[in-house]
Formats: sequence, structure tokens, C-alpha cells
Amino acid sequence: MKKLITFTFVIISTFLLSQKIKIDTLLTDKISIRAIQIWDGKVWYAGTDSKFGYVNLEDKSDKKQIFLLKEKKLQFRTLAQNNEYFYAINIESPAYFFQIDKNTLRDELVFYDNTKTAFYDALKFVDDSFAIAFSDPSENQKLNISQTRNGGEGWEHCSNCKNFPLLEKGEAAFAASNTNIASAGNFIWIATGGSKSRIYRMKNKKCDWKWQVFETPFVQGTSSQGIYSIDFYDKKFGIAVGGDYTMQSDNSNNIATTKDSGKTWQIQASGQNAGYMTCVKFRPKTKGKEIVSVGDQHISFSSDYGKTWTKISGEKNLYACEWLNHDTLILAGKDKIIKLTFQ
Repeated sequence: MKKLITFTFVIISTFLLSQKIKIDTLLTDKISIRAIQIWDGKVWYAGTDSKFGYVNLEDKSDKKQIFLLKEKKLQFRTLAQNNEYFYAINIESPAYFFQIDKNTLRDELVFYDNTKTAFYDALKFVDDSFAIAFSDPSENQKLNISQTRNGGEGWEHCSNCKNFPLLEKGEAAFAASNTNIASAGNFIWIATGGSKSRIYRMKNKKCDWKWQVFETPFVQGTSSQGIYSIDFYDKKFGIAVGGDYTMQSDNSNNIATTKDSGKTWQIQASGQNAGYMTCVKFRPKTKGKEIVSVGDQHISFSSDYGKTWTKISGEKNLYACEWLNHDTLILAGKDKIIKLTFQ
């Protein structure tokens, strides 16, 4: 973090809407970042080796980094926020639930999960009070779900999820970008991969409500295949992206959309996209028409509801993305955070 930050400006001509993009490097550090949040004019991140911090979007010299249980060198792939706090959970057991005060940056351990199979894939606040986090399946072949209903002050295992469908053998989830969970309207969706790539849906923030599971035509069958990221524009229209981490150029059956709240999925642009993707986000103020997706080898853009895609950058080693506004996208990954501006 103390290293001198270098700034690179890359102008890339695209055929997409006759626009150009500018890429500005905000932060460089020896870190892998798979979860980011934007608040108070800053990009907040949690990553490898217990690192948590921020960089100011306007003044890159304004940056700060702290360590959450530095002596344990925890690896974070989740980060979420409500109006008062950030929350981060490390992968691997025991999983520590950290609460970080937004104003003082004082951190506190508020919960932990010592389940032997704990490996938290995603964490999301649906509103200021309710959040849900999930880990890889336990011995009973169900996703290990934890939740809070009081803004993160208290957490509990969702032990009353008796109706949660059993996962198939070899089915799990990917801790790729903290985005294989999404919410809109009354619904929360979780995406899986591996031997099966499916969508799990919960309604009304009730863990005792019967979860539903829906099949997808996504690439699946091996431990590296499946859905890595989902996003929903509203309670009806959503998109899923992913592929095969071990064969990143493979672009078959790795993008799908739904128009019925996740019940059925339609493959899009199979064989006609840039390959494996880890994060997908709808562009603000485009009514679901424009979408960005990022993978280890590319940044891609769709201007027709995900039907066709254009590779707009060959920037590598990016995993997570978040729109700052209609024209500005923040991306993070291996050793860097960048800002992409549509001009």
C-alpha cells in the first residue's frame, strides 16, 4: 500500500456506440481483490493477507489500509455494507464475520463459523437490516447459510432452512467476485456451479419459506464449470455469466438471461463472446439494456440485453466490478483497482 501508485491512461477505440474508454489505475498493491464496495467517494476493498482499505476516487493520495487479524493472514472474497458498517467474511474455516465502522474504521468480530467445511462464497445486504451469506455445502449437502435481521449486530446460522433443496454431489458455488448472489423485489437468488449449475430462489427474506431450485442450460459437469456471477435488473429480468476457469477461451453456454424471475434461462451469444467471466453488472439508467461483464482476460459490453457482446478491453486479471454511475465503472483484481470511463 505504501508503494508509489502509478497512473496509466489507456484510450481504446471501440465500435460500441462510437465511444472510447479511458482506463485510470487507482491503486496498485500486492493483493488479490475479489470484493469491492463504493461509499463516500471511495472504493472500499477486502482482499488477501487480511487487507481491508480504500482509495479515494478523486484524490488517489487519499488511501488507507488496515489489517483484520493480520497474524492469521486471512483471505477475503466477500464485502458488503449497510448505512453504518462494512462486513467482511474470510474464506476457509473458521470463518470470521468482521464488522467495520464506516467512520472510525474500528473493526469488531461479531460472529464466527467453525464448521469444518466453511468457505464463504458471497455476502449481501438486501437492505440496512437484512443480510445473507452462504458457504460451500456442509455434510448434509445443503448450502451453509448465515443471516442477520438487525443490521449485522447479530448473526445466526439459518438452521430452520429445512426446505432448502439438497445440492447434487459436486455442486457448490464460486467465491469469484461476491456476485453469485442477487436480490430484487421480494426475491433473493443464489447461483451454483460444478457438477450442476442451478439457481436457488428465496422469497420475502424468510429462510423458512420453501426455497425453489431451477435448472439452467449453463455449461456444467466439472468442478470448474458453471455460473460465477448473476445480476437482476428487476424481479423479472436477470443475467448469469461464467464458464470454465480452466479453459478461459471457451465461450460456449456461458451467458444466459431470464425473463421470469429465474425460473427459466435462455443461452445468449454462445460461441460469440470473449470467454470466461467472473462478474456481471447492469449499467445504471439503461433499463436493463446495457450490461458489462469482466473476466480474467477481458472487459466486455452488451447493448442489447445480453444478446450480443463486444470486447472493449484486453485488460487482464480483473475479477470484480461495480458501477459508480452511468459512465464510470470500477474494477478490481490482481494487484490493482482501476476506473474505466466511457467517453
